[in-house]
Amino acid sequence: MKTAIIVLSDPKSNSDEALGRVFSALAVAHELKQAGEPVKVLFAGAATRWPAALNQPAHPVHGLYKQVLDTVVGLSCGCADVFGADDQGLPRLTANAVPGTTGLPSILALQREGFSVLTF
Repeated sequence: MKTAIIVLSDPKSNSDEALGRVFSALAVAHELKQAGEPVKVLFAGAATRWPAALNQPAHPVHGLYKQVLDTVVGLSCGCADVFGADDQGLPRLTANAVPGTTGLPSILALQREGFSVLTF
């Protein structure tokens, strides 16, 4: 079973829901990683702001993020541009050449590679 996890929640909303979504996404990634299942995590939309927040040692999800960082394949380039995100050195994904953008991740490519796609 291959799983791609796309985080969409916005850390700037400062809501319990946004925190719960990123925590749940990373918890699923952790479970799959521990089980030896292929897993990819990527950030899109306003969620491209999460890596900068999660890299802060005081953040409540920092430890979990560090444990699954090797499953994070990157963030949407076009979304990072729109939302002014600091990519924290993560790859900017551009395979989906949407006109008027610098590129987005390709969900089609993930599906063709056999990944089930979960969104949080």
